[in-house]
Amino acid sequence: MALNEEPLVVLVDREDREIGLAPKTEAHQKALLHRAFSVFVFNGVGELLLQQRSPDKYHSGGLWTNTCCSHPLPGENIHAAAHRRLVEEMGMDCPLESPFWFIYQTEFENGLSEHELDHVFLGNSDGPFRIDPSEVAAALWISLAELEAWMERRPQDFTFWFKHIYPRCAEFLHNRPSTMVL
Repeated sequence: MALNEEPLVVLVDREDREIGLAPKTEAHQKALLHRAFSVFVFNGVGELLLQQRSPDKYHSGGLWTNTCCSHPLPGENIHAAAHRRLVEEMGMDCPLESPFWFIYQTEFENGLSEHELDHVFLGNSDGPFRIDPSEVAAALWISLAELEAWMERRPQDFTFWFKHIYPRCAEFLHNRPSTMVL
């Protein structure tokens, strides 16, 4: 991709079958369903690593969300993309598994929208992280009880997708097989 070329996103149908490519801005202007992922990293005491999005992001700037999220590149395996962005945004990596995906859609005040088939990845790491300040304003480890209290008190502090994914993650973690390490 040339430096002045806009990144492409992978357009998909509702069963996650690739149907084409579109420039990222066009996909977000026209609410085109495209593939995305969201990563949740937990430490050894069960705290979740949250990030606060950079205020310069094209939408949801300054809001708190899961450890990292993005779109795979055309032809890129979704697992490889999740690892790539975890390293790029948070300066860390760990084993990841993707127990589920879901589709969501929302519109933002700036006229852009999200219409994503979002693969959710879960992982564990006690390692240090190093944020990319062009992507992330801040990051912190937080217990699930503290997070849930914060979300109840101030839901406006969190991204739209995080408020929808987090309950599904919490339910999955609560019901996961005891043999699964997370």
